[in-house]
Amino acid sequence: MINTIIVDDEPLALEILEAHISNIPELNLVAKCSNAMEANQALRDHEVDLMFLDIQMPQLTGVEFLRSLSNPPIAIFTTAYAEYAVEGFNLEALDYLLKPISFERFLKASNKAIDKFKSERTATMSSDSEDDFFFVKSDKKMMKVYYKDILYIEGLKDYVIIRTETGRVITLQTMKSLVVKLPSDIFQRIHRSYILNLNKLKAIEGNMVELVEKGQTKMIPIGKNYRDELSAIIESKKL
Repeated sequence: MINTIIVDDEPLALEILEAHISNIPELNLVAKCSNAMEANQALRDHEVDLMFLDIQMPQLTGVEFLRSLSNPPIAIFTTAYAEYAVEGFNLEALDYLLKPISFERFLKASNKAIDKFKSERTATMSSDSEDDFFFVKSDKKMMKVYYKDILYIEGLKDYVIIRTETGRVITLQTMKSLVVKLPSDIFQRIHRSYILNLNKLKAIEGNMVELVEKGQTKMIPIGKNYRDELSAIIESKKL
């Protein structure tokens, strides 16, 4: 799923974009924002992969807002003014949608985002496929972490806690940046705040997964937006 937000000060535009998003299974709408400040908070509260961003807004324009972000999600500009297209592409926006936005045109832009997201994830996975470990910076050191030692990974604002068989490693990065670097045949995101090592999964009970941490049973919640992907994996492994 590609977590998506809409940023637009026009209520009708929000409704139209929300309706378009609901017709594309790969897109998961996590927030609707009427200005840049609300969008900034949404980026703090959610792991956002794609942003449909209006240009003409009060306080900060969409262009100014995108410039202010150090690690922006994929951006697709929306506006009623064609003359802003060049400036949008100069900021490396993926596409530019001119209002009123038809579903056909919206689908074309969304497919570009979906393809880009998948290709980046595949490239990262391929580059790491021959390694069974990675390095993260923690406590002023570069720590080597083996995939086989990881139980699960927990997100905490701008930090992640990597829980291992022997302890934990805390590093400054987001769940979004980490999940695309991990091999998807071993690790699965099951919640906004949790990535699970599938090899450590013991059982599933309702909306919880069970694993063993230091000899003790540990229960981790399954988020509703991740339930279908986990269920598909379980089904593929059933006898």
